[in-house]
Amino acid sequence: MKRFFLSFLAAVYCLLITPVYGDEARGAAHSLQETLKTLDAKLYWDSFFQSGIFSMDGHNLAFQTGVPGEYDYVLYDHNELIRLPLPYIENGKIKFPAEFVSGVRRAFEDSKRNDESHFKIAAIMVDPGHGGKDTGATGMHNINGKKIELIEKNITLNVANELWKRLKSAFPSKKILITRTGDTYPTLQTRVAMANSVELKDNEAIIYISVHANASFNKTARGFEVWYLNPDHNRTVLDKKTATEYQEIVPILNDILQEEYNRESLQMAAMIHKRIAETFGKRLPSRGLKAEDFFVVRKTLMPSVLVELAFVTNEEDAQLLSSREDLNKFADAITAGILDFVKSFERTGGYIASP
Repeated sequence: MKRFFLSFLAAVYCLLITPVYGDEARGAAHSLQETLKTLDAKLYWDSFFQSGIFSMDGHNLAFQTGVPGEYDYVLYDHNELIRLPLPYIENGKIKFPAEFVSGVRRAFEDSKRNDESHFKIAAIMVDPGHGGKDTGATGMHNINGKKIELIEKNITLNVANELWKRLKSAFPSKKILITRTGDTYPTLQTRVAMANSVELKDNEAIIYISVHANASFNKTARGFEVWYLNPDHNRTVLDKKTATEYQEIVPILNDILQEEYNRESLQMAAMIHKRIAETFGKRLPSRGLKAEDFFVVRKTLMPSVLVELAFVTNEEDAQLLSSREDLNKFADAITAGILDFVKSFERTGGYIASP
């Protein structure tokens, strides 16, 4: 709120200032082509308002055109004001003062350095459970007068594909990956290897979401669950072979990283659980957050969760699992939970407080 108030005051101040004209702004000017090449950015131009937005790697600078020599404020990333000589139109072509170009370039370079030092989620692996020869759980039901067989591998693929699409749209700059896109059977080892082999920079992380459906001999069992790694489970996070310079402290580092992954997995599980509960309300009861040593959760070297959507063996849950609309709602809810986690993770630079 404080940041918004200060930005508002600065914007009002901007409007009250009389533009300044200076001989230094009348000097060398760049053409559009020269400016785009120098900045390595895209320009979105509004010919009616004679204004534009330079965009590079998720950062934006908005400006109005003026007259040669006019100084005024441009808006950077929606919250920072920078005073520069304004671009202007000359003989029907837009010109960019050299000082304007250097100022915009400096702003983009500063943001790039900050981005490179800031810990962030760079990749998300979506894993539709089962597939191919492994059908997963199945259930037969009469739904709206029709006999329908629910097959887990199909349900998980439908939800995971929609989840993948939503994450691609929400995070265009991140790697959004999926372990299968059709009726194939990557082994559990293959799924884990796909996630663990994603190349990341030192300031980047990956998260893993496995989608499943539940089943029980007890036909009254129903509801959704979100699983994370059992905190009591010990796993090797650092490999001694790849950490030769830290041989003596590898066990200590493993304990630290394992605790961090466990805490982040629990936090992500809690956020996804909350969103599913909000989405379905009384239509689908919660069976809570669960801790277990599922293979894909146990072997991935990253924050990871496993979502059990509902029971294919329960008639009420089957109503949801057989509905395309409700399957899309599952994808929406999981997406919202992941968005919550990524926002929290990146806002704090990688620190996730215990829930």
